[in-house]
Amino acid sequence: MTTVVHMLRHGEVHNPEKVLYGRLPGYRLSERGQRQALTVAEAVAGHDLAHVVASPLQRAQETAAPIAAAHRLDIATDEDLIEAGNQFEGLHVAVGDGALREPKHWPKLVNPFKPSWGEPYLEIAHRMLGAVHRAREAAAGHEALCVSHQLPIWTLRRFLEGKALWHDPRRRQCSLASLTSLVFDGDELREIVYSEPAGATDPKVTGA
Repeated sequence: MTTVVHMLRHGEVHNPEKVLYGRLPGYRLSERGQRQALTVAEAVAGHDLAHVVASPLQRAQETAAPIAAAHRLDIATDEDLIEAGNQFEGLHVAVGDGALREPKHWPKLVNPFKPSWGEPYLEIAHRMLGAVHRAREAAAGHEALCVSHQLPIWTLRRFLEGKALWHDPRRRQCSLASLTSLVFDGDELREIVYSEPAGATDPKVTGA
């Protein structure tokens, strides 16, 4: 029995302050992000979706909305799809800018392999994998779509591919509104397929 679990990164977010907002509430999709969500809804219109589930954060719920509506499904919420925890939430963190220039923050950067400034990569991978298998079971024999965030999706993919979880964020293959699709035979992962129905975006521009 084949089941596909699509991991969808949410669309672009309205963030005029250009801060790292992580799990902070109140960050909605931008107008472009809303168009990206509609584009994905059109791209998966012919798919056999039986289950739509999203991170509890507003931007993920808004991305899921047109997809769920098109398939006449309710949006389930899974806390394990949430953005990674980060101690720099609410701050400017571009390289050479803001918080990273302040010595008081430097101890948070001591171990980039864990990472020391936020939720450990391995914990992210494990919770995301749990969400994937719950979605797979809910849509057994059909397709499920999970709306999450760039770092959790990319960490999950590296975990499934047997790669080191620490990485260069500038090399993430997880554009805004992209799909990382996990194809299962029963409960065994057979294939990972990546696509960008809304086009590619620069991984250095988080939008997340």
